Amino acid sequence: MYGKLHVESPDTCGRPPDLAISKLYDMLPAETSGDSSKRTAADNQTVRNVYVIGPDKKLKLILVYPMTTGRNFDEVLRVIDSMQLTAKHRVATPVNWKPGEDVIIAGSVSDEEAKKIYPQGWKAPRPYLRIVPQPK
Repeated sequence: MYGKLHVESPDTCGRPPDLAISKLYDMLPAETSGDSSKRTAADNQTVRNVYVIGPDKKLKLILVYPMTTGRNFDEVLRVIDSMQLTAKHRVATPVNWKPGEDVIIAGSVSDEEAKKIYPQGWKAPRPYLRIVPQPK
């Protein structure tokens, strides 16, 4: 699902040494100064965020990690899969969802509309919880 996905990791990202991007996105205080190459890890400890920006150039997700915790790329990719799927098919993904697993028909979809989209029906353990196989 990553046809238009562009990933930059801290090891490959072309960061300007003046910290402009970090300040622009409030990852560091605006008054922070100095060349990033001369700063210590402790100075830069707030720069531990993952941002997902959609094709519409809007911020879709921020994951914030403490300095002592490594980022989880499996989780980042899972979230991107979910966001792409839900944007295209009007579904929601449940907790711990993985690609290929069942999804939930979005609450904004009426039962009448859902019957047209999912003529095979759905499982409904609760009236508001309509479960269907993941759309292709």
